[in-house]
Amino acid sequence: MTILEALEYIQNMESDENILPVHTDSKITLQLLQNKKKHTKLIGQIRTKVQEIEQREWRVELRWIKAHAGHRGNEMADQQAKEAATNKNVEECYIKIPKIVVMSEQKEQSVKWWQREWKETTKGAIKKRFFSKIEERLKLRPNATPKFTAVVKAHGNIKD
Repeated sequence: MTILEALEYIQNMESDENILPVHTDSKITLQLLQNKKKHTKLIGQIRTKVQEIEQREWRVELRWIKAHAGHRGNEMADQQAKEAATNKNVEECYIKIPKIVVMSEQKEQSVKWWQREWKETTKGAIKKRFFSKIEERLKLRPNATPKFTAVVKAHGNIKD
């Protein structure tokens, strides 16, 4: 977020220089910005802001600097981040649920729904004796040995 705020500040200033350096100690952010296959909301906003600035014939140079190495601006940014993190009066400005959390919750809800359906159906009585709980069945990973494969093929034409 600090990079985005720095770019917004730069965008509104007047400068005779056409190269605008932005320093960060976040290698991961710089790597994400370089990888065109990675698309997160914040990375997208930074890329858009860089494009807007570069349309004014300025060149933004995102540069990595070592953290806690005495760089004045970096030390100030670290201090402000610490103050914001410990200040209970600061309102959260970036709330986003990670994709993995959403996927995990969806999977949990799907398994619960599937379990209800499995319990209510009158079909599959023999299978139910072996697998009464869908969640337990999903944890099983059968080994695809030649003997197992032969038994499966004997039950009909199936793909997996």
